Amino acid sequence: MNASNDRLPGGVKNSTIWMSIALLFVALALSACGGGAGTSSTTQPPVATCVPSDPATAGECGTVIIGLTDADGDFLSYTVDVMSLTLEKANGVIVDVLPNRTRIDFSQYVDLTEFVSVATIPPGVYVAGTIRLDYGDAEVFVEADGAAKPATIVDARGIPIGQTSLKIVLSDRDQLAITKGRTSLLTLDFDLDASHSVDFVSTPAIATAEPFIVAELDPVDTKDIRVRGRLIEANIDEMYYTVALRPFYDALHDFGRMKVNVTNATDIEVNEVAFTGADGLRALQDAGQGTLTVAKGTLNLVQREFIADTVLAGSSVPGNGRDAAKGNVVSRTDDELVVRGGTIILSDATDAARSFFRDDITVTVGPNTVVYKTTDSDRPMGVPVRLLDSSAISIGQSVTVRGTVTVNDEQGVHIDATEGAVLMHVTHLSGLVNTIMPGQVDIDLHAIDRRRVQAFDFTGTGSSPATDADPDNYEVSTGNVLMPSAATGQPVVVYGFPNEFGGAPPDFEGRTIIDYSDVRSALGVGWGAQGTTAPFLMMDENGLLLDNQNPDIDQRHHIKHGPILVDLTTLDSDTLVAPRETGRKLFTLKTSDSLQLYADFNDFVVALTLELNGVNAARSMYARGHYNRDTNVFTAYKIFVYVLEPS
Repeated sequence: MNASNDRLPGGVKNSTIWMSIALLFVALALSACGGGAGTSSTTQPPVATCVPSDPATAGECGTVIIGLTDADGDFLSYTVDVMSLTLEKANGVIVDVLPNRTRIDFSQYVDLTEFVSVATIPPGVYVAGTIRLDYGDAEVFVEADGAAKPATIVDARGIPIGQTSLKIVLSDRDQLAITKGRTSLLTLDFDLDASHSVDFVSTPAIATAEPFIVAELDPVDTKDIRVRGRLIEANIDEMYYTVALRPFYDALHDFGRMKVNVTNATDIEVNEVAFTGADGLRALQDAGQGTLTVAKGTLNLVQREFIADTVLAGSSVPGNGRDAAKGNVVSRTDDELVVRGGTIILSDATDAARSFFRDDITVTVGPNTVVYKTTDSDRPMGVPVRLLDSSAISIGQSVTVRGTVTVNDEQGVHIDATEGAVLMHVTHLSGLVNTIMPGQVDIDLHAIDRRRVQAFDFTGTGSSPATDADPDNYEVSTGNVLMPSAATGQPVVVYGFPNEFGGAPPDFEGRTIIDYSDVRSALGVGWGAQGTTAPFLMMDENGLLLDNQNPDIDQRHHIKHGPILVDLTTLDSDTLVAPRETGRKLFTLKTSDSLQLYADFNDFVVALTLELNGVNAARSMYARGHYNRDTNVFTAYKIFVYVLEPS
């Protein structure tokens, strides 16, 4: 049986805890009796303690910022209601850190971390937590044959999930220590891919959940951070503003206070007028307290300071004053765009119905549509973003559209943006390198922002039909970025912007290029409902050697290496999953009644060896990192193994 039943998450035995409590009572009893000769009987003043609901004790409290993120998976939308979020001390004391129920689409946080709550809590060591989810009104879609397909979430018995609680456990070496007057960070990663197996054939699709959420103090993955909230004050002299946090698309509730630092290079758009730096802060101050803001940027982990790269405020915030939609342009005819994979945000709906998923959205633009990019590396510091015309919006472009929803029924959604705005976001491509030449790389394009390329119609992208973008040989300008000749035929990921509609070639302006040596990979393997008692041929400090020909392997047995799907069962040798040598790492062992996290791979191997004792069976394994096809070694920074115990 799992030895963790006798331990608290950090490896501390319950008996040790009870012995400590007993000694504490003895000490208190002696203190009450005077503590022996020479002890003063003078009554000592009471020691102030933190009461989160009492502002008078704030100085005795600590602060924790809660962030939420996700890993890449099969879901286009995974929207559920989060009912509560609590943290638990080593002594069993439970603290609520989510003041309001909120609705979350976890699939939106693959490339992004959202700050969910800033909570004032008592000092102490927190070792675990619980998040409670409600699937009663869930909105879940997967991609099947290039289109969105609704999915039902069921448990291992095939029963649809209603309300459920997920245990959150911190790594044995990374427990959350809260001290008064200091701010700590806790990021929750709901790995949808590792938590579900999906049957795409059924209608609706069936996603069987084995959900878990990993908590990290200093996240292994580095992502952009989003902070959304109502303005409390702007401080121009010290270059920051403060908000009452309102994560996701919440319109009613506040989730704590957050400070947003800006620099002279921060783009700030207030009520659809662009500024930078201090000028933007002045405009924000003039907009007044209560103005809704949303910022994206990075966090200084040492100082726990959030620094914004871009800020939207007032009517510039999607869904604030105007309806809005987010997604990728999949086709265009004159001034009519089709945006796919979209999230609709309605400006006048109730909080529960403000945002929803819709796969295809028709958008009309015109000469008065304001069009601009989120970033422009050629723009001098202090110069506002460059305004463009609607011809800049081409196929594949990731956009946020602000306008008016004129149709919203079973026939679809239409947004009139002729007097609105289109914000063009950095778009990412994945494919295989065909040809490398100075200033350009041609690729066999497989996906745009994780949507299969077959969903995109490139008609009209070229200056003539003969020069329309060809996904089999998609031309990407690379500027001064040089790629090694060895990258030919290898996976590549490119971040940038499609060229203007009717302006190809080239088809895409590449800003950042990640070649095969750094492209991310994901491994997933399952061993059926009953699992296997011998998933690995070797387990030691060098890694886990998969038995690629294990007869219990089920339909999931692949490595996703960029856009390439590698079938483990077809390889000539068994695959070694090894820990990376540098950087932060996280290894997770899940059983039916526990979830243990390890920052040290050797500790993880010891625990995994004890669990796989010839009786227990491995149900599934997931890893994230980098795959070397030549050596058949998967170098991982995250590994997750789910072990079943006999029922």
